[in-house]
Amino acid sequence: MKNWKEAMEHIKEHRKEHKDSLDHAVAGWRYALTTQPNFKYHLFLSFCAIFLGIAYQISANEWLIIILMITWGLAMEMFNTLSESLTDLIKKEYDQDAKIVKDVAAGMMLVTAMGAAIIGGIIFIPRFISCLTG
Repeated sequence: MKNWKEAMEHIKEHRKEHKDSLDHAVAGWRYALTTQPNFKYHLFLSFCAIFLGIAYQISANEWLIIILMITWGLAMEMFNTLSESLTDLIKKEYDQDAKIVKDVAAGMMLVTAMGAAIIGGIIFIPRFISCLTG
């Protein structure tokens, strides 16, 4: 019985740790959502892609690509916010190296957004044209 009780205590401790981790993750997501206009913009575009996917009945493989790009884009936007916040924490005044960190993080987001737009175009534009001509 002692081993079973110890095992249950161990599980309870880890469950609390996981709950705490989840609480911090949700707080980070909420911070991005409430303070970052670009995160809201990307979230809006994500919902548009989901709506179009439903409306055009895209394939399972296309859904996988869309969901992957949505996830990647939102994660990159949060990484960009992280980079900016961390840089501001370390460097209170203007610094060329800090500017490079922020610019590269923003550039990563731009590359991700451009890739998502191209993929969205490949998936949705032919369907849109077909609806107009068909």
